[in-house]
Amino acid sequence: MVSAEAGIERVLWTEAEVAARVGEVAAELAADLRALPEPAVVVGVATGALLFLADLVRRVDAPLAVDFVRVESYGGGTESSGKPRITADLKVDVAGKHVVVVEDIVDTGNTLSCLIAHLEKKGASSISVCTFLDKPARRKVDIQLVGDGKFYSGFECPDYFVVGYGLDYAELYRNLPYVGVLKPEKYKKDSSN
Repeated sequence: MVSAEAGIERVLWTEAEVAARVGEVAAELAADLRALPEPAVVVGVATGALLFLADLVRRVDAPLAVDFVRVESYGGGTESSGKPRITADLKVDVAGKHVVVVEDIVDTGNTLSCLIAHLEKKGASSISVCTFLDKPARRKVDIQLVGDGKFYSGFECPDYFVVGYGLDYAELYRNLPYVGVLKPEKYKKDSSN
């Protein structure tokens, strides 16, 4: 069996750089959440946001509820289908609450826009987004926040296919403690089948 790192072309952000930036984003988020009149609901987008969400909320000294939603748009490939669908919904009631959507990466914006509309229909009073990576070069949809929502971002990501720290290719590489560029031969050979 080969190491998970065998598919990595190069590291974009080291484990230490990731930890430092998550701490900075958490401090900004915590300051804003402490100013709210009632606890916010933090909604992680499974499965990619799992590691970021766990590290983030452990550093936020403010009352909050945590839940997950599953939205699928990629399948096993490297390109979004452009038609996201919610395959597992929240258990926590978000009506009248401030919601913070925690994403691993905002790419085209299709998934996030779908999720924001879904949360707004459920009655969220305001919706913020906290993404680990933001890839504006691939944006196809303007992200419309709700109410007093704010956009928090860890790193602006260049237009590479990246994995690690929750980000995957075909469900692999999520466990890497850093963010790296996946070698093209790892995903191009699969797409030629």
